[in-house]
Formats: sequence, C-alpha cells, structure tokens
Amino acid sequence: MRTIKGPAIFLAQFAGDAAPFNSFDAICGWAAGHGYKGVQIPTWVGSLIDLEKAATSKTYCDELKGTAARHGIEITELSTHLQGQLVAAHPVYDTMLDGFAPPALHGNPKARQEWAVQQLHWAAKASQNLGLTEHATFSGALAWPFLYPFPQRPAGLIEEAFDELARRWTPILNAFDENGVDLCYEIHPGEDLHDGVSYEMFLERVNNHPRANLLYDPSHFVLQQLDYLDYIDIYHERIKMFHVKDAEFNPTGRQGVYGGYQSWIDRAGRFRSLGDGQVDFAAIFSKMAQYDFAGWAVLEWECAIKHPEDGAREGAEFIKNHIIHVTEHAFDDFASAGTDLAANRKILGLS
Repeated sequence: MRTIKGPAIFLAQFAGDAAPFNSFDAICGWAAGHGYKGVQIPTWVGSLIDLEKAATSKTYCDELKGTAARHGIEITELSTHLQGQLVAAHPVYDTMLDGFAPPALHGNPKARQEWAVQQLHWAAKASQNLGLTEHATFSGALAWPFLYPFPQRPAGLIEEAFDELARRWTPILNAFDENGVDLCYEIHPGEDLHDGVSYEMFLERVNNHPRANLLYDPSHFVLQQLDYLDYIDIYHERIKMFHVKDAEFNPTGRQGVYGGYQSWIDRAGRFRSLGDGQVDFAAIFSKMAQYDFAGWAVLEWECAIKHPEDGAREGAEFIKNHIIHVTEHAFDDFASAGTDLAANRKILGLS
C-alpha cells in the first residue's frame, strides 16, 4: 500500500484579479502558507498558466515547476473542466456556455467546439511536459436535457447521444494515451457522465479505453443519493484522481434531490467546507488506502456559507489529519511463527 499524497488544492475557486490570487508565483506562496504541498491548475485561467505555451515549450513547463518548487509546492495535475464541457454541448446551453470560450468564438458553437478539442490536445502535451500522469476534465453533455423521461424519450435517443460522445472523445483519449496521461472524468450532475451507469455506457463505447478514467468526488454523489463508498469498491481500478469536497443532503416535505430551482443556500443538497457536511471521509480515506490509491488528495472548496479563506485554511489541516500513513507490516506480525513447510504440514496433520 502507498500513502496518499497531500494535502493539495484546486486553484479554480481561488484564482482572481487581486493578490495573491492573480499570479502563479503568488498563489503558490499563499497555498504553501496554508500547509498545502500541491496545486491543481485550472488551465482556463491565463494568469496561472499559458496552456498553448505549456504544450509547446518544455522550458516554460520547467519554469512553472521551478516557481512552485521555490514555495515547496508541486503541480499535481492540470484541469480542463470548462473546455471539456464544450467538447459536447447541447444547443440549449449555447448562450450560457459562450462564457467558457474566448469572446471571438461567442455565437459560433462549431468554432467553440473545435477550440475546446484543441485545448484538450494541448493539455495532454502540457501534462507530459510537466511530468504529470493524470488530467481532470468534464465529459460535456448532449443528453442531459432529457434526464427525466417525460415526455417519453424517443427510442435510441440516449444511445445516439452516447455514441456521439464516444466519437468526439476517442481521438482525445488517444492523444492522452500517446502522451502517457490518464484522462480523468469528474462524474458530475450536468454532465452525461454523472454516475456509474452513465460512465459504463461511455466506457463500453470507447472500447474500455485505458485512459478513460475517473476523478472521484463524493460531494456529487451525496447530492444524487448515490452510495459513494460502494462506488470506490466498484471503480477503484479506474479512480486516478481525488477531489476532497464535502456536501450535505437534508430533504424536506417541500424539496429533495432536484432542489426546487432554489439558490445554493436554500437547496436540500448543498456543497460545504470540509468537515461541515455529511461525507464520511474517514471511511473514504480508508478505502483509498486499502485500494492503494497512488494520487493526491486535492481540496476542492465550494461552500454556500463559509468564507473561502477559512475553507482553504481549515481544509489543509483536515486533509492532513485524514491521510493514512499506511503500515509496512501486519499488526499481528509480532505473533508470527515464521514460515516452515515441515511445521505447516505437521499442524495440518499431514506428517
């Protein structure tokens, strides 16, 4: 067994225009000051990384790593969540999703999708240049508007959506394979890959591609009322990344999983800062250790109540306290009588 690496922090929710969140150097110093050992970089934030440059210049990547190292920080993974969403987008979301792409592409879904695919290809090469072996993204969604089957979905609608999803992602998965990087889909409501069954539908269509792996985030399973511990038992061989994010689900007689169109603060299901929600992280970290998870424990902070600075500060200590330093020997080795074939046969009454 290996000890999980961490704590690390996903920078997406913290990057901004004000110091220390407006440059990679400064935000690494801020993260280190809170006790983090790693940072996960959102590639759509230009103040933190130039993705095209990272894909084409090993020197630039070495400089990024050097900047992090000066603060005692490692780059854990890159993320293309927003770009991945644009690889497969139903037209109903066109206006809202324009904000995920450069202004020059707004109102042009075809060009926007082509840009997103290029971004993923650059991310594969950039990850290799940085010496990374995992990458985080979303699958996008063609079928999500048809989640609840009323009126009844036409026969074959979902199958065609997943066939198309596989057609779009297979060349990208191949590019990641060529660069020695696992592409890890965050299983997330709003994406066509939002639970285990939908992931399996996709995996079948990409011929069980070895790079079509998983980013595990239990918070999204709390909101769906999915068994997030059983999920680890089922998919641990495909889980290559881990977002440590808390959530709670408090249904009432007025609302449940769907949330009644309410804002986050008023939903039955809400994301919370670590330790403030209902996720059993002691059990999760135990299972991750049991299955020899080799990656990083990365805080993703989202909370409807607590200030992000407090969430970041508390989150580093929370993760540190939950990481299990795995044992190098069995607890009852002290009572071992050693291995002796003759003795074993005697015990079994065979000699």
